[in-house]
Amino acid sequence: MTKSLSFYLPDSLHASSPPERRGIRRDHVKCMVLHRQTGKTTHTLFQHIDSYLEKDDLLVLNASRTIPAVFQVDWIRDHVLLQSQVEIRLARRINTMNWEALIVAAGVKLEDKFLFAPYLQATVTSLLDTSLVTLQFSQSGNHLLECFYALGEPIRYEYITHPWDLDYYQTVYGTVPGSVEMPSAGRAFSWELLLKLQQKGVRIAYVQLHTGLSYLLDDQAYLDPKKHTEEYFIPVNTVEEINTAKKHGKRVIAVGTTVIRALETSIDSDGELIPQTGWTNLHITATTKLRVVDGLITGFHEPEASHLDLLSSLIDPERILHAYQEAIEHQYYWHEFGDMNLIL
Repeated sequence: MTKSLSFYLPDSLHASSPPERRGIRRDHVKCMVLHRQTGKTTHTLFQHIDSYLEKDDLLVLNASRTIPAVFQVDWIRDHVLLQSQVEIRLARRINTMNWEALIVAAGVKLEDKFLFAPYLQATVTSLLDTSLVTLQFSQSGNHLLECFYALGEPIRYEYITHPWDLDYYQTVYGTVPGSVEMPSAGRAFSWELLLKLQQKGVRIAYVQLHTGLSYLLDDQAYLDPKKHTEEYFIPVNTVEEINTAKKHGKRVIAVGTTVIRALETSIDSDGELIPQTGWTNLHITATTKLRVVDGLITGFHEPEASHLDLLSSLIDPERILHAYQEAIEHQYYWHEFGDMNLIL
């Protein structure tokens, strides 16, 4: 599917710095409104999205917070230092002590150890078939998270030209640490905009999906979506809010593809949305019938990215391609620090 959504993205449209460092507020980035049924586009600023939402429409946001996920470590085998300053990128949490991770070095073996600091080391317990390994850490739970915050840096891909602080990789409402890449669709929201939406009567609910590593390395393709398993949590009150919106004919609008994956995974055998915690590797494509979500707020996705498959479940791929070409003509910025797309 994504091959049909191939297009040329000029280097000048890769957002290399946060909007705040470009002299604008986070909620003043541009926003292209794309209408599902007609393919019609409207160009505005993100701060004006209240004009396109109605009273009792429901926005569902991802409450996951970004953690530092890149570390420079010492590589040790049989008590011998093999290499210093080896880069490790966390890929996803397995449990309180174990993470999948990418080791940016060749020749890693079982039982190799990586020294993060005098108080933190990790041991390779399995070698996976996606160039990833499983690491068991010497700390666990909140203590391990505190170590990550003390020692790590946020993941930055090649289009980021400056080591921006972790704070720039957060949404204002993210509360639960766990994402190794920012759930970036919500980055453009400010507290002021959220308040303005609530004053209009727009409802807001939260799910939680901890985003995993999407690239193995800067010059490699996305991870296979079927191997891209992420942890999610759907609270009871969010299910109640969604059911209420559906009952009254109001729209459920996901803020980010992560929210769609979490919600559409949580459908039981009777077609009902249920509150639950679990893991999802759901790959949504043009043939997927969405049963919860009516609209989407998202950024702009790279050519042939698997996220474009998901967009194709909401709107005809040809309309996406046409709209993306228009966004390029209007000089929209791509990636986590870029501009926004509202699909209704």
